[in-house]
Amino acid sequence: MTKNAVIISDPEILHGTPCFRGTRVPFKNLIDYLEGGYSLDEFLRQFPTVSRDQAIQALEEAKDSLLARIA
Repeated sequence: MTKNAVIISDPEILHGTPCFRGTRVPFKNLIDYLEGGYSLDEFLRQFPTVSRDQAIQALEEAKDSLLARIA
């Protein structure tokens, strides 16, 4: 995990569930919203402690990780 990572896993926060830095919002919630057909804006309305920049950065990091794994 890098110092600037937007998604962190801390055993003291939700038992280590990967969450957005500075929140208790699991990254999985964003994925679930998008899979469910909801927009990023709807997710951000429901979880106001997550910024648009954080959500976009998290998705970009997930994309990069997936592409690195399959390349």
